[in-house]
Amino acid sequence: MALSEIDRKLLDRCLNRKPRAWEDFVDRYMGLVIHVINHSSQARSIRLSSEDREDLCAEVCMRLVRNDFEVLRRFRGQSSLATYLTVVARRIVVKHLLANKSAARLATVPNYPAEFPAEANGDHQDRVTDRDEVERLLEELEDHEAHIVRLYHIEGKSYREISTATGVPENSVGPMLSRARQKMRRDDAGPVAP
Repeated sequence: MALSEIDRKLLDRCLNRKPRAWEDFVDRYMGLVIHVINHSSQARSIRLSSEDREDLCAEVCMRLVRNDFEVLRRFRGQSSLATYLTVVARRIVVKHLLANKSAARLATVPNYPAEFPAEANGDHQDRVTDRDEVERLLEELEDHEAHIVRLYHIEGKSYREISTATGVPENSVGPMLSRARQKMRRDDAGPVAP
């Protein structure tokens, strides 16, 4: 889909610093940016607070206006402006998410099922909290399973990116991750007392 006339005019107004142009741009595209932030964080099993989302929105906006709208000036109109902004926002967001992601943070994300059997008193569940422990658990997996777990949970790759990198069908990545997590849970639980 090519650049629409409405978006072309909006882009021209922004680049020429017309009154209310940036506000109109933000009104039109902030929902898209928020969607990209939510989707990118969910795809990488990273839980964001509302403050995190606001910071990422601000980061995307700052990159768009930096150096006299350099990113917007590079747009050639070969796609819709929404498509271009989705790609730009995703790159900014993913780079930021991966830069701030640590092994300890992985373990606190609810979507990352690295929870292990509850202690005898049942008050809380142990979680993987340091990189050494994660690496020890990964050593218990077969090489291809460990590779996929690392790509997804440590490098933050999407199922599609993992499929491309490993040759595993995209719809098989999720089940492989689930099986690997189950093995990691069993290995971490150790022998059960009689």
